[in-house]
Amino acid sequence: MKIIEANGARIPAIGFGTYTLKGLEATDMVTNAIAAGYRHIDTARMYANEVEVGEGIRRSDVPRDDIFITTKIWRDDLAADRFADASETAIEALGIGPVDLLLIHWPNADIPLEESIEALNAAKSRGLTRHIGVANFPSALLDEAVAISEAPLVCNQVEYHPFLAQEAVLGACERHGMALVAYSPLGQGGEILKHPLVTGIAAKHGKAPSQIILNWEIAQNRVAAIPRTSDPDRLALNLDVFDFELSDEETRSLDVLSREGRRLVNPAFAPVWDRV
Repeated sequence: MKIIEANGARIPAIGFGTYTLKGLEATDMVTNAIAAGYRHIDTARMYANEVEVGEGIRRSDVPRDDIFITTKIWRDDLAADRFADASETAIEALGIGPVDLLLIHWPNADIPLEESIEALNAAKSRGLTRHIGVANFPSALLDEAVAISEAPLVCNQVEYHPFLAQEAVLGACERHGMALVAYSPLGQGGEILKHPLVTGIAAKHGKAPSQIILNWEIAQNRVAAIPRTSDPDRLALNLDVFDFELSDEETRSLDVLSREGRRLVNPAFAPVWDRV
């Protein structure tokens, strides 16, 4: 497993995303993912599955310290008092001790960034998490957050796939020694997986389209990806992406495709995004 080293954190390049997984399915899929070889599990307060994710981790036979666990605090809870309560509740719900990475899930313009970043640092100081970071921060806001934070920020988790270049965010992460963790790395609805460019490259390598996309992402400097699936058979497939290399031409063609700038996650409360 490739490891991304970012400001003291060691982040496995492929993780298992748990968005939309609920109940016993969430528990079983986390346990199965760990058995398949995943050592990076991602959840969030907003997913309402931290209890089940924690149970899935406890059911595995892999030592806790060998698994990198991320959770995220929702944008409504970024004021200092609410952040403290939400982060403590998150750790209690998971029931596995401190997490490896605690993130601000989305920025909130109605709450001063200084207050949110200070609250994030306070959670680390209280021993609730080993590392801290953010999600869905455009590059300029990321620069501001880094300048404010006492402890180093280790990642920015953002939408990233072959329909959406994130050149400005990638550049900011590089400047600050941070990782970019790609959510929705395979897009949504299967459109990217059916794109002729992707399927053509997959046929040449004898690989699935999803493997081509994940390989393209993690081959980039400081990029990790957290594909989500509810299909146990796809767990191993999404992890089996380290035994081949794309040609320079194939990589460039996917880079060009990504500059279409087709953002799939853009809620009304989203910040002002970078152009690509």
